[in-house]
Amino acid sequence: MKDSKLSRRTMLRGLGALMALPLLEQMQPTVARAAEPGATPLRLAVFYVPCGLFMPNFTPRGTGRSWTLSPTLQPLAPVKDDVLVLSGLSHEPGRPDEFGHHAAGTGAFLSCVKVVKTNRQDDIRAGVSMDQLAARALRPHTRLPSLELGNDGGDGTGSCDASFSCAYARNISWAGPTSPRAKETNPRAVFDRLFAGFDPDATRAQIEKRKAYEQSILDFVNEDARALQQRLGARDRRKLDEYFTSVRELELRVAALDQQAPTCSKGPRPERTEDVREKTKAMCDLMVLAFQCDLTRVATFMLGNGRSDRVYDFLGLTTGHHTYSHHQHHADNHAALAKIDRWEMEQFSYLLQRMKSVREGDATLLDNSLVYFGSEVADGNSHGHSDMPVVLAGRGGGAVTPGRHVRYGGEPIANLFISMLDTVGVDVSRFGDDGTGPLPRLKE
Repeated sequence: MKDSKLSRRTMLRGLGALMALPLLEQMQPTVARAAEPGATPLRLAVFYVPCGLFMPNFTPRGTGRSWTLSPTLQPLAPVKDDVLVLSGLSHEPGRPDEFGHHAAGTGAFLSCVKVVKTNRQDDIRAGVSMDQLAARALRPHTRLPSLELGNDGGDGTGSCDASFSCAYARNISWAGPTSPRAKETNPRAVFDRLFAGFDPDATRAQIEKRKAYEQSILDFVNEDARALQQRLGARDRRKLDEYFTSVRELELRVAALDQQAPTCSKGPRPERTEDVREKTKAMCDLMVLAFQCDLTRVATFMLGNGRSDRVYDFLGLTTGHHTYSHHQHHADNHAALAKIDRWEMEQFSYLLQRMKSVREGDATLLDNSLVYFGSEVADGNSHGHSDMPVVLAGRGGGAVTPGRHVRYGGEPIANLFISMLDTVGVDVSRFGDDGTGPLPRLKE
């Protein structure tokens, strides 16, 4: 052991006057890169709800930081400082030439490409969706490139809305113009896909092994530097003090690695259920687990298929959602939509609160994510494609300043997607049919 220490010190002496400083300079970049903010994974998630929202109850009062939560947005109160409400954005590619707004709007929801009207599955044509562009870029970092989740099943055969293929109404994620990414609607199957062969204890063991190696280097350099201190002059002692400061910074970076490393416990396998309340919660939990364990960094969730006519009997309602959405300005229909919209926002808030509860160093999983909330139309009665209901949650690692309501003047949602893609490292100058550049005012 003594000979080993002597040989190591001899090696250090050959590196320069301050012995260990050249080693420190070689060591620091590797550790620093791992601890930089960019080293923490950035995630992108999408939360889709069908049939639009009752916009008078959705749009908040006030802009900037001087805004108040609308009745529909009230469930976001615990995460108000973590969300941006973006009013006035348009989604014209989702507008069909005549009828079929729900299928056309859903098919173009994330691609911003006008779909080809057809009821034949072999003739569908849409566009590559924003989430799949992100998945391609982030694929080398995770076991799964993306997750596509939903509550409602169904394949792409047949017509689901005014002779538009069901492929458009039942999918928001598209790997290519003719390739929708089929979503998984069974939480147990999602769990099995995520955690088959995954051992979080082994992952933690690898992290600890790496940390121990890095810490042993720091201990070794500290030991040699202290041994030299009594033999140095005043000038070199000052240099040594600077050196110890640098070493201390390295130690803090190594400690930060432990805080930033994904920690997760897969927990119990979800129960089999068709209750939309239990299913939605399970899907939200699975998205959070997938992000927390860094199994994927991209996920989409469809609370219902486009033009869904689900009956929310647990809300005391007896008619389907799509039927209520054609409210014809009747107060009873408005009241029913208010209940449905608020329940949907409660589910979105649950997802955000779960993400916010996961610590990642000095930040949270939500801080290191962008979560997009929207629908295929604005108001379900008018089938509008301007002034869409849009909420963007999270900070994207510092790319976004939430806690505000920002009003736009008709800019395309595609420009928002360009900004979101840029945040996760995808450099695109145009997107979809009408995206021309990044959306301004996302950061103060």
